[in-house]
Amino acid sequence: MKDLQPPICDYEGSDYQTSFWEQGGRKYEDHAESMALKRLLPVKGDLLLELGAGAGRNTPRYVGFRQIVLLDYSLTQLKQAIENLGRSQRFIYVAADIYNLPFVEGLFDTATMIRTLHHMAEPKLALQQVRQTLQSGAIFILEYANKQNIKAILRYITKRQTWSPFTLESVEFEKLNFDFHPQMVRRWLEETGFELQKQLTVSYLRLNILKRHLPLSLLTRLDDWLQLTGNLCQLSPSVFARSQATGKTAKALAGQFFKCPVCQADNFKPHGSKLICGNCSREWPIRDGIFDFRVS
Repeated sequence: MKDLQPPICDYEGSDYQTSFWEQGGRKYEDHAESMALKRLLPVKGDLLLELGAGAGRNTPRYVGFRQIVLLDYSLTQLKQAIENLGRSQRFIYVAADIYNLPFVEGLFDTATMIRTLHHMAEPKLALQQVRQTLQSGAIFILEYANKQNIKAILRYITKRQTWSPFTLESVEFEKLNFDFHPQMVRRWLEETGFELQKQLTVSYLRLNILKRHLPLSLLTRLDDWLQLTGNLCQLSPSVFARSQATGKTAKALAGQFFKCPVCQADNFKPHGSKLICGNCSREWPIRDGIFDFRVS
């Protein structure tokens, strides 16, 4: 754990699922992301880590996986996910931040991180944490907000924005909301132990005028075709990248799962509604079925 904790974007108390997705006129974006995930996800798997799971919007799409860990920093979002998905052994709900993941190395064979990286002030550090949790050869599907999109290019050329979409540095357009250059994301993936396999360009048609005047079926058909241009160029507002974990990481042993985010030990003593680290004695509560590993 780093001495200086990067800032965390907290959706605690937010009605994000309702206001943004259900009532925000974003059926097109949701359908487009569903198509991208279907293209990139392995047909089946054992244990999937969903980073930034929120209220579980994408979780039902991971149909081929035996078990899914939904991780989010917000208890509010995870409680909504429980309401939407229910309680079963297939779903494990974990409150934690991505900079301090509470899992042993080599645990997961697949991970997804959708609409989450853009909240990371230290994206490379977040990707390093993700890689540590993955087995060798694991699949990682990352979505990120693309700085070099057509709208930003046009706004820059017509002098309606000051920052350049062509430079490599990230741009923070709102507090803890970042757009990234595709070249930098590819560099971070390579430097943190991933080999890029495929890129999809998603939601090219994310303009209100198009969504108002074109039927959803046409928008999704067009997006379905445009996604396939992702390996050639990335000019869409959203990019999906499928990568594979490289290097040698031993697969977690049977029975290993959580580790203490403070001392990194993996021996816990269950005690009522909490887990107690057998190494540092730190107590981690279990709140209504949610394992709370948030480091305050």
